[in-house]
Amino acid sequence: MRTAYSVDTVRAAERELMARLPEGALMQRAAAGLAAACAGLLTRRRGRVYGARVVLLVGPGDNGGDALYAGARLARRGAVTAVPMDPERMHAGGLAALRAAGGRLEQAVPQRADLVVDGLLGIGGRGGLRPAGAALAERIPSGVPVVAVDLPSGVDADTGEVAGPAVTADVTVTFGAYKPGLLIDPGASRAGAPHLVDIGLELPEPELEVLQHADVAGLLPEPTASSDKYRRGVVGIVAGSAQYPGAAVLAVAGALRGGAGAVRYVGPAADAVLARYPETLIGPGRVQAWVIGPGLGEGRAGEVADLLAGDAAVLVDADGLRGLDPAVLRARTTPTLLTPHAGEAAALLGVSRESVEAGRLAAVRRLAERYGATVLLKGSTTLVASAGGRPVRVNPTGTPWLATAGSGDVLSGLAGSLLAAGLSGADAGSVAAYLHGLAARRTGGPLLAHQLAEALPTAWQDTTHP
Repeated sequence: MRTAYSVDTVRAAERELMARLPEGALMQRAAAGLAAACAGLLTRRRGRVYGARVVLLVGPGDNGGDALYAGARLARRGAVTAVPMDPERMHAGGLAALRAAGGRLEQAVPQRADLVVDGLLGIGGRGGLRPAGAALAERIPSGVPVVAVDLPSGVDADTGEVAGPAVTADVTVTFGAYKPGLLIDPGASRAGAPHLVDIGLELPEPELEVLQHADVAGLLPEPTASSDKYRRGVVGIVAGSAQYPGAAVLAVAGALRGGAGAVRYVGPAADAVLARYPETLIGPGRVQAWVIGPGLGEGRAGEVADLLAGDAAVLVDADGLRGLDPAVLRARTTPTLLTPHAGEAAALLGVSRESVEAGRLAAVRRLAERYGATVLLKGSTTLVASAGGRPVRVNPTGTPWLATAGSGDVLSGLAGSLLAAGLSGADAGSVAAYLHGLAARRTGGPLLAHQLAEALPTAWQDTTHP
């Protein structure tokens, strides 16, 4: 499992480690890792490091020092030029090392380069690049690969928010731990491929978790010799309407491939569901989890309230999210999973959609605490948060092709089936998002929602038999 930590947590761990190391040793560890990553990228791009032209964009803090010391290592094999954001506030030791290795200092960004290293701002930077840094970033030559030091300058390390000008990197070399801003959009889209350099930090519980194949495989329900369809769990689907019968079909499609033993459908689209999936049970009955909301339409809030008053796990999506009462959800003792997109999350919080999209991590945490539920916030970075301060899970799979009608209905059915099979809200939501995104990658694009459901068994096998 990949984990990420806040700036305060990383800073505290760095202080503890530096107290046990000789002065400057931690920066040298970081610089060595940065130089190795830069050398690897140059080798992949041009076949060798020797003779490469490297440009360092250097800020006044430790990130600038890391860049300068790494540049000193690279200068022994190529031409390295440092361009300071503020010539009066450069890291003295790093600058001396660069000059001793033959590196140069210039005031303008050269337009001929094989690699640019962004060392303008560190993980403590907030609010985007200031004018001097933005001016340097704007002069990065087009088409030249960029390696960011710890974090692309201008990205908020704790949230991924981008509040002003920022660097877009091809690779981000981060030290000691991943930072949330590298994993959550819009910052994640600026970070390129994150590369972690272990510098020996001792860290507590993370702020974020990212599941990998092995984690998902360990959570997926597997039938045993004594299993029958009822022991494996039954998921009920309340979805669809005269206007949106397809939503019911797609939610059932996702549920049938989610590991539960049976899928029960209740709603006005029974004929359409049976025509496509004759395995479906029709009508009310005992279930371990309900999915309600996809294509539900207006005027059916009473059905949502009835399910929330019961003792089964409930996933609420789409139209079912309208007018939810936080007090009702907080009073529940069985799992509740809400699956809004940014617009629905904004309505639940009483804020603008733009504010949710700009601050996805803060939004999903607020939703989980306000409603006392697990919340899966769909979008360019899908996040799963639970009340009580547990680590937020970041989904690493998916493609932009998932932004298509009906894909969320498949996701809801899949997550609901995993709930019925016994997974917690956080596990059901994060595993469903992982498989859903993996199926989208396998399908390619443009894709149709029903293709996602058809690709889920293969995605499942990809995780359990890599």
